[in-house]
Amino acid sequence: MNTVFIKPAGAERKWFIIDARDKILGRVAARAASIVRGKEKVIFAPHQEIGDYVVVVNAGKVAVSGRKAQQKLYHHHSGYVGGLKTHTFEKLIERRPVSPLELAIKGMLPKGPLGRKLLKNVKIYAGQEHPHAAQNPQVIEL
Repeated sequence: MNTVFIKPAGAERKWFIIDARDKILGRVAARAASIVRGKEKVIFAPHQEIGDYVVVVNAGKVAVSGRKAQQKLYHHHSGYVGGLKTHTFEKLIERRPVSPLELAIKGMLPKGPLGRKLLKNVKIYAGQEHPHAAQNPQVIEL
């Protein structure tokens, strides 16, 4: 039996839309990462970019369980001595509403050039409006 390799240019790519309003952050991120990676396809190969595109709307209204809104911390270092910046989930979603979901999806994708390429196939918007209506995205319920 021969292994069938699909060229990434020849793979059928679809568009999906996920409404993150009042959905758990990790569940939305896991589903989006799985679709972008292409794990739900029969032709999945871990070294190829054959996944679909995902549009996430209402990312600013994503939910977290328990007291994570006050206790979950996001760290960023400027590169200088004493340059560690720390923000809670509440502060980060207030400053940049798409950032927590973006970071969660990024952490679930492979590291390296393939992961950076796959992250470009995820479009995250804080509100309901998005410019991808022409692609006729299919709605995914979580």
